[in-house]
Amino acid sequence: MAVQDPFHLAIQVRDINEARRFYGDFLGCPEGRSSDSWVDFDLYGHQFVCHLNPALKGQSANTHKNPVDGHGVPVPHFGVVLEMDAWNTLSAKLREHGVAFEIEPYIRFKGEPGEQATMFFYDPSGNALEFKAFKDREAQLFQKS
Repeated sequence: MAVQDPFHLAIQVRDINEARRFYGDFLGCPEGRSSDSWVDFDLYGHQFVCHLNPALKGQSANTHKNPVDGHGVPVPHFGVVLEMDAWNTLSAKLREHGVAFEIEPYIRFKGEPGEQATMFFYDPSGNALEFKAFKDREAQLFQKS
């Protein structure tokens, strides 16, 4: 997927092969360059890099949450704003594979400006991900309340 101005995001992971299985095999992100300590992925047209941090033993503690629409949103988090059909497909895939959601897929701000489909879950290293979608992404993405 070509994006006009792709972002670059680098995160830490506890195991490179585990990251390859999650981001590459499970989420379907094509792999780019790599070494023993990092791997590039194409995350919906963006350059996404997983860097090995051997100090991460288990899942990292992602304990801070901010209240948004009655839910505790993990901070920090990252993700992609998808088209609604792609969001529905991804949420169904995650449910089918038994992914534990921090926030189950639902419609946030229902009936308000900025209404959006959203879901939160963690990668195997404890990095929080949010994927969202809008009915009309161009009109609603930066819409004020």
